[in-house]
Amino acid sequence: MYGILDGTGFEALDPQFNDCLIGHARVERLWTGARWSEGPVWFAPGRYLLWSDIPNNRMLRFDETDGSVSTFRQPSQNANGHTVDRQGRLVSCEHLTRRVTRTEFDGSITVIADSFEGKRLNSPNDVVVKSDGSIWFTDPSYGILMDYEGDRAESEIGACHVYRVAPSGEITRVADDYVKPNGLAFSPDESHLYIADTGVTHTPGGPAHIRKHRVHADGTLSGGAVFAECTSGVFDGFRLDREGRIWSSAADGVHCLAPSGELIGKVLIPEMVGNVCFGGAKLNRLFICGTTSLYSVFLNVNGVSPLRP
Repeated sequence: MYGILDGTGFEALDPQFNDCLIGHARVERLWTGARWSEGPVWFAPGRYLLWSDIPNNRMLRFDETDGSVSTFRQPSQNANGHTVDRQGRLVSCEHLTRRVTRTEFDGSITVIADSFEGKRLNSPNDVVVKSDGSIWFTDPSYGILMDYEGDRAESEIGACHVYRVAPSGEITRVADDYVKPNGLAFSPDESHLYIADTGVTHTPGGPAHIRKHRVHADGTLSGGAVFAECTSGVFDGFRLDREGRIWSSAADGVHCLAPSGELIGKVLIPEMVGNVCFGGAKLNRLFICGTTSLYSVFLNVNGVSPLRP
């Protein structure tokens, strides 16, 4: 046990975590004023970050060039998770409309998925794009459980699954044994897909872990053993760095998991964290969506670009 590194906002639980840190770097609070921050996504050409304030039905924009924050979209359809596709377009999960959309370069909206086998989706939560152009998203029921982050409604599908949208537009269900599938991310080589299950939020004794699946060339998954259990709240959104470490949201900040699944350290944040992403010119700046605030910290690691070859 290596304890809290004085005055830094980090807690090292294993010596290897220290290699991820920059000695003089500190956690910065960039902005505050949200109700529930989620879904950060970095746009490198414009040097800006977008993220969701779900209950306030808006998306916010942080400009790295001058530190300003503005409203990017309102109403946002209670948007939650976001990513960028291979062409650099915004892909979003919307609770209110119960769909996954793409924002085209001219600002128009294209619906990627809003139903499966003739039934409306629950409330798409988080999304990633694979290098072959396929889009993978989770569909828990958080947006239809209450009116705070969407519209209260009954689930038409009757369960919470994980889906893949092929480049052709065909939608398939790739995982059907989750209670509340939430954040998801590919390993750097895309051979594995990690998916969080936050079922404990509404099922006493339910899951609060990340599972690891093997990704096959035909777009199917296998495996799915528990990779790591959360020791503080739940793992919500997360990203991987180039060495295969997972940086995940948790109740006490950001947990750093070694490629083996071991918790090696934490970035301590004074409020519950919903999601994270890497940004900046070298993808070495971790942006952190706390409940009400946006934070960042420079690290001695680099994130995986969503536009990787």
